[in-house]
Amino acid sequence: MQWSTRLEETTVAGLVAVGLAVAALVVDPVGRFLVGAAAVLLVAVVVRDLVLRPRVRAEDDGVHVRTTTGTTVIGWPALRVQVHTTRRLGLRSTTLELEDARDDTVLVVLGRRDLGVDPAQVAAALQDLTARPSAQD
Repeated sequence: MQWSTRLEETTVAGLVAVGLAVAALVVDPVGRFLVGAAAVLLVAVVVRDLVLRPRVRAEDDGVHVRTTTGTTVIGWPALRVQVHTTRRLGLRSTTLELEDARDDTVLVVLGRRDLGVDPAQVAAALQDLTARPSAQD
């Protein structure tokens, strides 16, 4: 099983970046800087989305999470999965936390955009895989 950003969202972000880049050519110098910076940042997000596909992958040896610094592997016996939902300023945010119980330095926090689906669905799938006897061998 694997999860990553939705390709549709990445495509739309790429199209908006192109639109911003074109708009940067026709605005005043200050606007050119601001709109151009927004286009560059959006291009960086699109490149990140494409390079880090798939973001989370469940394999026989554990969960593989791709980050900008490399791939983190958390073995099934050490995997802790938690879902956190918070409300701030009237908005609800849900994140998935993947933690390595054997290594305090490994904590990966992913949102719906990173996973392409609700983090609670990914957590349920990973917990089902953790509970299988074959996943712990």
